[in-house]
Amino acid sequence: QVQLVESGGGLVQPGGSLRLSCVASGRYTMGWFRQAPGKEREFVAAITWSGSYVYYTDYADSVKGRFTISRDNAKNTVYLQMNSLKPEDTAVYYCTVRVRGPTRTTSLGDYDYWGQGTQVTVSE
Repeated sequence: QVQLVESGGGLVQPGGSLRLSCVASGRYTMGWFRQAPGKEREFVAAITWSGSYVYYTDYADSVKGRFTISRDNAKNTVYLQMNSLKPEDTAVYYCTVRVRGPTRTTSLGDYDYWGQGTQVTVSE
């Protein structure tokens, strides 16, 4: 069982920034998905873990150039820096890990464990 602890959500004005953090009980490929009311959970960003310091990142088209995913392996923590936030970024953001290997994937079904979610609201 992998434990995930998320933090960093909140209310921010359009154009503002937030940083989400997720601490895992190990080193895995990790990602962020989000779910807005009435919508399906969607991919946001992911970063692989291959056992070395070479890793890959992927982003949804809607957040490219605005969001940055990174990791601190010493702390087993992944971060999602969100800049130039828009009202359409409002959602519950979920941290997730893939424990079946370092495969690079953006598919929801390929991830194994999920955090409890943290609310991000972008509004005036």
